Amino acid sequence: MIQKRNITMNSLAALATAFTFAIGVTALQAEDKDHKHEEREHGHTHAHGQAGPNGGKVLHEVEPHLEFFVTKDRKVQITAVGEDGKATPIGEQTIRVTGGSRSNPTKMSFAKEGDILISDTAFPEGNDFPVVVQIKPAADAKTVIEKFNLNLEECPTCENKEYACTCDHGDHEGHDHKKDE
Repeated sequence: MIQKRNITMNSLAALATAFTFAIGVTALQAEDKDHKHEEREHGHTHAHGQAGPNGGKVLHEVEPHLEFFVTKDRKVQITAVGEDGKATPIGEQTIRVTGGSRSNPTKMSFAKEGDILISDTAFPEGNDFPVVVQIKPAADAKTVIEKFNLNLEECPTCENKEYACTCDHGDHEGHDHKKDE
């Protein structure tokens, strides 16, 4: 009798685990469907695995999309990206970036230079740290916040830095290939 009860309890536990997994998969599928529906409503789809026109990370949470690109002198360049994935003139967006050490963060403001925005300061030493980008699309618009890990290492398999990696092998939000090896 005890053995039958253990089998039944094990069966119930396995059934509960399978049910929980099925609910999770269904929720993820529904979320993906909602995201695709949202993209159709806006009249376009997002190429999340695609770098911007300069090889930087494309920020999809605002229209037009913006490319976050770290220059050779470690300043940040913000470029507006059109539906065709090409650079377009920047609008009236205002940007603030905070990154680097959490105990002593670097805070950046931006100035318009031609059709792009360039930060007033550069990131400190280091190649892997958190970044918060605050975007105000227009004077009367709500601020949009993007957070990601800025990994400035070269990707071993594509031509971009890790923060803008376009490879099919992993997470494009600061994926660290070295941890995979």
